[in-house]
Amino acid sequence: MTTPHALVSGASIAGLSTAFWLGRAGWDVTVVERADAFRDGGQNVDVRGKARDVLDRMGLEDDVRRLSTTEEGTAVLDDRGRAIARFPVEDPDGPTAELEILRGDLARTILEQLPAQVSVRFGTQIEDVRDAGSHVEVTWGQEQTRRYDLLVIAEGVRSRTRDRVFGTAVSKRELGLTMAYGTIPRTPDDDRWWRWYSAPRGRQITLRPDNTGTTRATLACTSRDNLADLPLDDARAALRATFADAGWQAGRVVDGFAASPDVYVDHLTQIMMPAWSRGRVCVTGDAAWCVTPLGGGGTSLAMIGGYVLAAYLTRAAPGGYADALARYEQWMRPLIDDTQKLPPGTPSLFYPESRAGVRALRLVARIGSTAPLRRLTSRISHVARTDQELPEMHRAGS
Repeated sequence: MTTPHALVSGASIAGLSTAFWLGRAGWDVTVVERADAFRDGGQNVDVRGKARDVLDRMGLEDDVRRLSTTEEGTAVLDDRGRAIARFPVEDPDGPTAELEILRGDLARTILEQLPAQVSVRFGTQIEDVRDAGSHVEVTWGQEQTRRYDLLVIAEGVRSRTRDRVFGTAVSKRELGLTMAYGTIPRTPDDDRWWRWYSAPRGRQITLRPDNTGTTRATLACTSRDNLADLPLDDARAALRATFADAGWQAGRVVDGFAASPDVYVDHLTQIMMPAWSRGRVCVTGDAAWCVTPLGGGGTSLAMIGGYVLAAYLTRAAPGGYADALARYEQWMRPLIDDTQKLPPGTPSLFYPESRAGVRALRLVARIGSTAPLRRLTSRISHVARTDQELPEMHRAGS
């Protein structure tokens, strides 16, 4: 019996997780990534809900705990930078989850444990895709056209390959919120808490600890303008103007971003698709369902999606992948639909325009952080939870 061969496009958490499980099940897997080398760093991510079961089955929980960012909880600040509400880590899936790790650390942990049947090639990308029915032909790299049993697209929210294959079936819902992420020098005043500061005109600043001696910062603002489309220096200048009078540590962050080598600007966009597969091509992770940080749990959903996709594929009859892809989607849809349903008024509800709105937001946080209500409030952060049992993984041909 011929060993099935999958091509995974994108060395994302979703792509690496899918490759990990397909490789463990006996598939040959090639991962292609357009970046020239593995990308370390990135912002804080967490492992929540059913993804904890996936991580346990991977045998990587101890590694993730060892690489923890050491964040102790989440604090909401007033105009003077004083904590008026605190949510310590007492709920495994609260605002600060029990398992917090830098994106690059999590991706490298999975990368280093990929089975021998998985090969990863950096500095290349897909140029063309043709579904031939019995196989899919993919052109990538130096115009090489190769045949695969399946193509898995895990390139992220702005996936070009997904748009090429699925076209108008891809719906992109812009949320009117820009987020800029970057690493800045740590100061003696930085603690082990994730600190949230809101300012009028829909602005927010957060600072988070990491495990490398620096601080991970975020600037967020409501805007119809897509700063992510600007050259990075222009986006930095726009952020400096937007946060000039925001208060607290706005000046420190914009100055830090001016020198930071890893600033990333994103205009939050949800991805909605009526189906995540077409013939022998499927999508997973943000390329399929980007929930954005407003929905939360994107990393956990990527890990779950990679496992569930691989599990159903490895249970399929040779070449009979249509039913497996349908089952993968049936299992995942309830989680994704629930996470993408944002509260009415989002993002303005959490990024107020007026001072009165900021005061109201802080009052709600203060009340919610009191001992009788803290656990109830923390449940707002619960994502990637389901009563469904994870499907069992089979070896290819078993």
